[in-house]
Amino acid sequence: IQRSNEPIHRFRNLTPCLLSKMKVLSALVALLAAGVSNAFAPAPMGSRAVTHTNMAVEGEYYIDEERRFLMNLILVGSAAVTVGGLAVPYIAFFVPPGAGGGGGGIPAKNALGDDLFAKDYLDAKPAGDRSLAQGLKGDATYLIVKDDKTLESYGLNAVCTHLGCVVPWSAANNKFMCPCHGSQYAPDGHVVRGPAPLPLALAHCDTAEDGKIMFSPWSETDFRTGGKGWWN
Repeated sequence: IQRSNEPIHRFRNLTPCLLSKMKVLSALVALLAAGVSNAFAPAPMGSRAVTHTNMAVEGEYYIDEERRFLMNLILVGSAAVTVGGLAVPYIAFFVPPGAGGGGGGIPAKNALGDDLFAKDYLDAKPAGDRSLAQGLKGDATYLIVKDDKTLESYGLNAVCTHLGCVVPWSAANNKFMCPCHGSQYAPDGHVVRGPAPLPLALAHCDTAEDGKIMFSPWSETDFRTGGKGWWN
């Protein structure tokens, strides 16, 4: 009988130990399950999500503004360089090379922009010739060759005083005749037929020491009218 009761006795002695171990194991399993469930649970859509979204939107907006500014800068810079490169030579062509005041004056130039020298010019032109040169402020100005093959002491601005057309010289009629509205001027530039109201403007014409033909402003009395020049 003692032998038959010995296994039962041992089982009873082991039961409290197993129960305690099982409780500990179940507690560990519960903790693990809770951690796993928290790890895979969806994050709450709260302020954190809104903050990340705002940061992304703000970051994207900043990049767009930077790109836009860079593209605008490139566009404006290239346009300025192109327009400046085209405009500067064009404007410089119409700007006279000097002030044209006093005794110095500015050199008369041909259609190519080359300075005109009195000797070469007179050798190439007949007596009584009136040909255009570039004068004060870039205006077309007539050089007059006298009968003795010397240059007249004045040049005539070729701009019509009616509406600004360039008046050609008609050697056959011995006068300047405007093709726009019929105005006519005598060989010295005074009006012989309207509608032009005023004579052609005068400019001093001299020869410099180096032989260049020079124009300078005419500020004295207009010898054709006896009064002050209207261009002053």
